[in-house]
Amino acid sequence: MGVAIRTAGEGDRELVVRLLDEAFQDDPVSSWVFPGAEYRRTTHPRLMAAFTDAVLAEGRIDVTEDGMACALWLSVPAADPADAHADDSEAAQVREVVDPDNERVELIARLTAEIHPSHRAHAYLWMIGVAPGHQGKGLGTALIAATLDRCDREGLPAYLEASSARSRRLYERLGFEFTGRVLGLPDGPSMWPMWREPR
Repeated sequence: MGVAIRTAGEGDRELVVRLLDEAFQDDPVSSWVFPGAEYRRTTHPRLMAAFTDAVLAEGRIDVTEDGMACALWLSVPAADPADAHADDSEAAQVREVVDPDNERVELIARLTAEIHPSHRAHAYLWMIGVAPGHQGKGLGTALIAATLDRCDREGLPAYLEASSARSRRLYERLGFEFTGRVLGLPDGPSMWPMWREPR
């Protein structure tokens, strides 16, 4: 049986924020950005809201019809060298909105921007979240595969950063390959940048 997928709209904002918050509460990177379970429980949703708002404005959010999974995608053009410092100001703005005293909110944005490939236009899977009770049932795979099919038809590569060894294995099964440069967070976990050529 297939998974029904639709494009989220403004009316789905709270659903998407809740899904991402629940899915990433125990994620190694989220735990590094927001150390301490209580601190993370109260502050993490603000970061997920900022991400959701950014992608609703500039990209596309796919959600399963049952509301149990979502994927945040951006279309990234080949970089213009003149835009090199745009990410710095955006990172600072996100920190100010989410948690002004937490430098890691800004640092994670800067570090991922530095490692993000800029040589070719591509689809960027910013985040994918599956409700904890529904993980391992193929919802995430279905969400990603739908966009990868479109990428293949259009000859467009795709990119993401895996935040755990488990997610890295999933992405490898979908044709993503590790770029060879690990993003090691200071005194924290690693992230694996991954690239997929169209098929």
